[in-house]
Amino acid sequence: MYVPPLRPPNHDDTYISGEVTIDPSAAIAPGVLLQASPNSQIIIGAGVCIGMGSILHAYEGILEIETGANLGSGVLILGKGKIGANACIGSTATILSSSIEPQQIVLPGSLIGDKSRIVVVQKTVAGIDTINETASFSPEETNGDNSLPMNNSPPPTPETPEPSETTPLQQPTGQKVYGQAQLNRMLSTMFPYRQALNRPLQDGQSPSDQP
Repeated sequence: MYVPPLRPPNHDDTYISGEVTIDPSAAIAPGVLLQASPNSQIIIGAGVCIGMGSILHAYEGILEIETGANLGSGVLILGKGKIGANACIGSTATILSSSIEPQQIVLPGSLIGDKSRIVVVQKTVAGIDTINETASFSPEETNGDNSLPMNNSPPPTPETPEPSETTPLQQPTGQKVYGQAQLNRMLSTMFPYRQALNRPLQDGQSPSDQP
């Protein structure tokens, strides 16, 4: 965070206005402004240290700086509230109508109590938690079993194909060729020396066996 450089005050005096109570043991640097609006009050406790150029402006209530609190240079506190005991406020920090718990530390350049730029974080976190719970829910976790569900049904039985009504094909049977013997006799008469004509006939007879 950018912290603007501190400039020494133009005067060494401390400006006090309104109802302001300061403990004698408090240390207030030059250029500090303590102003209390009507019906408001500033209370500075024992051992408080306020850095140079700090501004404390109380309105609509009491602004109290408790014992041992330390305010760095250029701190701006407006409104009502309480700075707890031994708290440490960093330089150039701004506190608007807010209280700081005892022994707490506020970083330099911090802005506390600005209600004009409120970011709703609680609803977003709640929405994320709801989504995470919904995503982690499953029926298997309800039963305490994370394994995959088993299918106990028997395996499907393959369907038996219906017999075809068509007439089965008959195996071809050997058929006798009529006229083969006459053809062979004629060929043997014309070509008596041809060896090819001596092969067996289809019915198991040779041409010489024919009458």
